[in-house]
Amino acid sequence: MSGRESVLSAVRGALSGVPGSEDPDAVPVSSGRRADHAGPDVVGLFAERAAEYRVTVVRVPASAAAAAVARALARTGARSVVVPPGLPEGLVPEGGWSLLTDVPPLSVGQLDAADAVVTTVAVAIAVTGTVTLDHGPGQGRRVLTLLPDQHICVVRADQIAPDVPEAMGLLDPDRPLTLISGPSATSDIELDRVEGVHGPRTLDIVVLEDA
Repeated sequence: MSGRESVLSAVRGALSGVPGSEDPDAVPVSSGRRADHAGPDVVGLFAERAAEYRVTVVRVPASAAAAAVARALARTGARSVVVPPGLPEGLVPEGGWSLLTDVPPLSVGQLDAADAVVTTVAVAIAVTGTVTLDHGPGQGRRVLTLLPDQHICVVRADQIAPDVPEAMGLLDPDRPLTLISGPSATSDIELDRVEGVHGPRTLDIVVLEDA
């Protein structure tokens, strides 16, 4: 018996007990996914999973967002900060750094020389600790999040989806999407980790719990 005949024989055997009147379209298809896959504490799970990628995660009320951003910048000693169009006013407070607006667009050299960038996000994913940008207002061009050495993401708690399918359902597939799980990193054949090769070496996430 050939391989094809073996497969067809197995299919016939599996279908032998199915009534001829049964319509396949009438049988509900289960996705096999649990609705509560992420558990009840979606924000807590997101913070935990993101931290596993060496992300610094802080959870603060919306009123403390600017102070949290300032602490993240101070921790790395940032002196120049890129601010994309549409970023909420006052999110990056005045301090020991210069603000670089991307209007008109900054050059590659200017972005490469910048120490940090602060953006919002489109959606975050709890079970993977991922932030997703669709490069709308407050998120800027993709290159803004690739060249500065530090990326600070501000995430509202209501933007955190439990799992990947839910997150994808909230995104516009016609927009450019960037999914970020931890700072940029790679490793060689000996598994020596090197950060900052393809993007920022430092990723900070500020979760606004009451936003």
